[in-house]
Amino acid sequence: MCGIVGAIAERNVVEILLEGLRRLEYRGYDSAGIALMDEAGNLSRTRRIGKVKELADALQKEPVKGTTGIAHTRWATHGGVTEANAHPHFSTERVAVVHNGIIENYQQLRRELTAKGYGFSSDTDTETIAHQVHWELDQGQDLLKAVQRAVAKFHGAYGTVIIDKHDPQRMIVARSGSPLVIGLGIGENFIASDQMALLPVTRRFMFLEEGDVAEITRTSIKVYDMLGHAVEREVNESDIEHDAGDKAGYRHYMLKEIHEQPSVVRNTLSGRLQEHGISANIFGHDTDAILAGIKHVQIIACGTSYHSGMTARYWLEQYANVSCNVEIASEFRYRKSFVHPNSLIVTISQSGETADTLAALRLAKAQGYTASLSICNVPGSSLVRESDMAFMTLAGAEIGVASTKAFTTQLTALLMLTLALGKHNGMSDTDHDNIIKALHSLPTKLEETLSLTKGIKALAEEFADKHHSLFLGRGEQYPIAMEGALKLKEISYIHAEAYASGELKHGPLALIDDEMPVIVVAPNNELLEKLKSNVEEVRARGGIMYVFADKNAHFQSDKTMRVINVPHCEAAIAPIIYTIPLQLLSYYVAIIKGTDVDQPRNLAKSVTVE
Repeated sequence: MCGIVGAIAERNVVEILLEGLRRLEYRGYDSAGIALMDEAGNLSRTRRIGKVKELADALQKEPVKGTTGIAHTRWATHGGVTEANAHPHFSTERVAVVHNGIIENYQQLRRELTAKGYGFSSDTDTETIAHQVHWELDQGQDLLKAVQRAVAKFHGAYGTVIIDKHDPQRMIVARSGSPLVIGLGIGENFIASDQMALLPVTRRFMFLEEGDVAEITRTSIKVYDMLGHAVEREVNESDIEHDAGDKAGYRHYMLKEIHEQPSVVRNTLSGRLQEHGISANIFGHDTDAILAGIKHVQIIACGTSYHSGMTARYWLEQYANVSCNVEIASEFRYRKSFVHPNSLIVTISQSGETADTLAALRLAKAQGYTASLSICNVPGSSLVRESDMAFMTLAGAEIGVASTKAFTTQLTALLMLTLALGKHNGMSDTDHDNIIKALHSLPTKLEETLSLTKGIKALAEEFADKHHSLFLGRGEQYPIAMEGALKLKEISYIHAEAYASGELKHGPLALIDDEMPVIVVAPNNELLEKLKSNVEEVRARGGIMYVFADKNAHFQSDKTMRVINVPHCEAAIAPIIYTIPLQLLSYYVAIIKGTDVDQPRNLAKSVTVE
């Protein structure tokens, strides 16, 4: 959540900061702001409610310059969406701060600082950082020591950057729970909450570890760990080949990312899928030996990633003969759970910085799980660095807040995990060969499914006046129905719920009438006849059905049922294939509703707060 960019250089850094904010806007877009300092230490600030464009327009009307600067795009946590609550926050026109995360003890700190004479102009927790650092400066500390002493008082999560007008030649950054990456230039250096923000100016990055505080000048970077000891952090060269900031002619990032799925799934499989199996140790060096002893899998994730984990449970238990539990990270981390012998903890996250998932991983490691595996899209992220094994989905940067290609590549990765575990737990040769065959066909099947766009676009028009909807699926399609419902509610603001089809008779049938669209995913599998019975239960009560069905499932459109025929596919990849029409449906319904598809209200990408 929230986007941070900072720069210290000999040149004017305004455009660097603005471009960084544009690239991070998917992390938050309630307000945006910038603070700049010139070499003489003159400090200025501009803030605006709304998206980064509002800030850019303000700076065009009233230009400012600075060689040191920090900028922020906000997803509101503490305090409403007002200019006073927008970052950067100041303390006595001397200290400027941007912050991502939540200072949990900010109310206590606020009371203490108020008693010391500080006045608060915002409702945020972040302003306490500015005042606390200023207080430490007033006690005679230099900026580095002031920040180190201040952060020792904070409880919660923070990624923060601080500048001081009396010390214009450096920035101090601190990280606990919220990611920060330093970008290394020549005679200039940068800081951001995501390396994508800095790709126009550098390809060399240093990732800060938990508890790090760093001093950044134009020519040097000094990092100190949570004990205050000077440490070295590895410098990595980014190998990102394309600029995800380009919509490539599509109207929205989400539509672009939906259509990228065949190619990114090819990336996920490339070098890992062989003609008759999967490559050795695709989860890291010597990891096949670790997986050989695993008898239970605990999957932890949030949101869309949780749905991919729920789907994997069916695969792992059906094909790999391994027991599996799946839990929402925010629940797992706050309850006492049982650790099965020979158990693997699998965390799934697009960003690798999801706060609840990261906390759950740390808890699981302390509880004594045999090993940990991260399935992630961001190399160098906290989740990847802190896991024993990692699988990069190689989906490329995902800008649309509603996840699409991250989900299908996670499912692809989890199906390969099923193969890897099944090899040691009695997977049948038939199942193994069928899954390999299915994975080889997957990118082509995804391309075929995208050809349904025209029919789905026409179907979406029937949702223009709807306010509620119901999604149904059976077996491994139940989590896909849940994901479809999530997509629809996220970007069209239509209330949507998903149920396992067999649960209709236990309550949801009470909702059925001719104003409630019912969306069904119906592959041609062993549960098809059961699903058809559920469909008839809905039709008997006047419901209008929208059925995405295998072309061999023999559903027929009529006045109460609209049928979209989905290309036939192997059973193992059906959850991945049936995701595509639900994504397209949500997208075109949102277009009709006139919502902000890429940046839906109240949401943001990469949830780095609890």
